[in-house]
Amino acid sequence: MLRNGMAFNILSRTISTSPISNQVIKLTRLRVVDNSDIGKQAMLEGKPPRCIHVYNRKGVGYIGDKVMVAIKGEKKKAILVGLKQKQNVKVPKFDSNNIVLIDDNGTPLGTRIQVPIPHILRTIMREKTHSKGADYTKLLAIATKFV
Repeated sequence: MLRNGMAFNILSRTISTSPISNQVIKLTRLRVVDNSDIGKQAMLEGKPPRCIHVYNRKGVGYIGDKVMVAIKGEKKKAILVGLKQKQNVKVPKFDSNNIVLIDDNGTPLGTRIQVPIPHILRTIMREKTHSKGADYTKLLAIATKFV
């Protein structure tokens, strides 16, 4: 197609690509690993939640950090329980960035976590509980397997 004497490719305008990022920052796609209704619906529709805020000073999410996600037109809070980025020694690296949805007071929306979560999460949660006042024991209670 010619426009004002120049070749104009329509397809190049409609395709949007973004670089692959192994860290959790804003607009990162995440995978819900609990059995909450809203999480299951979003994953079945092929519209995974996206991170819209990371609750720490650095702006990059790590295991055990709280994030805010946009899922099915709603804002929900979540906990990061598995990451693609390079981890410390003895912490497993996952194939996807996994989250567990929680409500405002820290109670998980689902009743079971369907994938193994890192064992190091227990110590991380214990440290964050003392420093920030949140209680993550319910999240650990619904986990079925630890790696």
